[in-house]
Amino acid sequence: MSLSPLGRIVEIAEEGRHIAKARGFLTVAHQGAEIGRVALDDLAAVIAASPATTASCALLAELAERGIPFVLCGRNYAPAGLVWPVAGHHAQQRRMEAQAGATAALRKRLWTRLVEAKVLRQGAVLAARGQTAAAFTRWARQVRAGDPDNIEAQAARRYWPLLMGPAFRRDPDGGGANALLNYGYAVLRAGTARAIAAAGLHPGLGIFHRHPHNAMPLADDLMEPFRPAVDARVRALLDRGVAEVTTEAKRHLAAVLTAEEATRAGTTPLGTCLMRLAASVADSFVAGMAALDLPLGGAAEDGAGAGEEGDGGADGPAE
Repeated sequence: MSLSPLGRIVEIAEEGRHIAKARGFLTVAHQGAEIGRVALDDLAAVIAASPATTASCALLAELAERGIPFVLCGRNYAPAGLVWPVAGHHAQQRRMEAQAGATAALRKRLWTRLVEAKVLRQGAVLAARGQTAAAFTRWARQVRAGDPDNIEAQAARRYWPLLMGPAFRRDPDGGGANALLNYGYAVLRAGTARAIAAAGLHPGLGIFHRHPHNAMPLADDLMEPFRPAVDARVRALLDRGVAEVTTEAKRHLAAVLTAEEATRAGTTPLGTCLMRLAASVADSFVAGMAALDLPLGGAAEDGAGAGEEGDGGADGPAE
């Protein structure tokens, strides 16, 4: 499966819309009349934000075959479900077998690299806002295999107040900044899910995250170092006085996948970085060695960003 991450993100937000497939297009209809269409080749993800949206099975099957995530939003724009392809990558069986058989030691090493990258980026985005961030560099160096000291949570406790203010609490059911974060994370999770599919991995076999009600723990694992890119954009929106999930806010947050990241090969869109990270995770599982392809993480986007606040428990997600 060869996928470009640089497609369009289509959101169905208004009531009574029906989406379907017509030849090579996704069509949008209202009361039986077509009101718009987008070429399937141009799509990166489709987000159904309105509970009154209907979709044809033919369209959903086509999206799955193309590895284009169809995201169902629940309360407060938090993702509630995602249509996932069951086949596609030429090396899928070998990679999934290696993924399922990965040792605890390898998973711990992989999680260590992800936490290090996340904490370093937290510090970088705070520094871009004029905050003192030396503690984050120090914490990143202190992460041990599997993060038994819960450096991720320590950094988050310092990070959120510095980024959002002392009164802020990360609450997926909250409004304002929390709703903006939910929407941005839905976009990021869709991009991560697409990268996982392209790499021939299974989203249900996580590195660290696991929860009986979480069907995509691997997506939550791999998106951790990139959450600050979303949070940066949310902070920038708040600085401009945009505190609700408006059309402007959605457009700004959806653009996160095309934002440029600094990498060893030069600047690269974040969506491509997700593809490279997922492929490197697949290679790590097969080789039995942790070697992740991550962006340099030294440049903040749009002002500031933050990682997710982790509870440090082995059985719960970090969000």
